[in-house]
Amino acid sequence: MRQLLPSEADELLKQRVAFYNFWKPLRRPVEERPLAMRDVTTSSEQDFIKETLHYRDRDGEIYVMRYAPQHRWWYFPRMTPEHVILLKTYDSATDGRARFIGHSAFEDPTTPPNAPMRESIEIRTMAFF
Repeated sequence: MRQLLPSEADELLKQRVAFYNFWKPLRRPVEERPLAMRDVTTSSEQDFIKETLHYRDRDGEIYVMRYAPQHRWWYFPRMTPEHVILLKTYDSATDGRARFIGHSAFEDPTTPPNAPMRESIEIRTMAFF
């Protein structure tokens, strides 16, 4: 935030902020490495581990997921370019609503051996409330 909007960051971060990702296939149905989302009702904040990213000109951070046997996952097989998934990946509100959603591509064991590689796009955005 401070790298993107240095003169506005302090004021913006005084209010609620949420990060949203829009994900969709580009040219054909997804067969190889579909996107999966962890059911937020089966995980807790302790299942996320903060990881620092070091870039040439700045540091950043992301959260990676810890495995737990109670986690349930959802995915949409063979999504087409007409479909889009909206994920709220972070919410600063601490009032009981979901704050994080774990998501990842995965190796689907039902993928045919000659399936074309996935072609998709993800757009990330922030909302201030």
